[in-house]
Amino acid sequence: MSITRAGLHHLSLGTTDLGRSVRFYDAALAPLGLVRVWSDIRPGEPGQAVGYGRPGGPDVLALKQRSGVAVDSGAGFHLAFAAPSRAAVDRFHAESIAHGGRSNGSPGLRPAYGDHYYAAFVLDPDGHRLEAVIDSAADAAV
Repeated sequence: MSITRAGLHHLSLGTTDLGRSVRFYDAALAPLGLVRVWSDIRPGEPGQAVGYGRPGGPDVLALKQRSGVAVDSGAGFHLAFAAPSRAAVDRFHAESIAHGGRSNGSPGLRPAYGDHYYAAFVLDPDGHRLEAVIDSAADAAV
């Protein structure tokens, strides 16, 4: 189900360092087919932001520069992205770690969530909890 079909238009996350977050999200979201679809980057000025979505489409995730953002990575909120394949979940995890994120669960099956639920979990550079997941038998043999 798409985020719009679920009744959501987009989500926004605050970041203390937009440049660092852009490098992280550009790399982490590419394996999932998400790219930067707009940006308002003006170094040294307030109100900077970027948006990610499918190429040519609207944003589904916006990152906004905020001073003093405090993130409690133990909080219940996390953001799960649909992955097109298990390989994409693996790449999401690897790219996240390579670009300043921290692992919060290596790629693998999560049988407690379903027979085919394959996911990886990371913390972005600000501590936001992210997941990439595919829950499909079609990709199980890959």
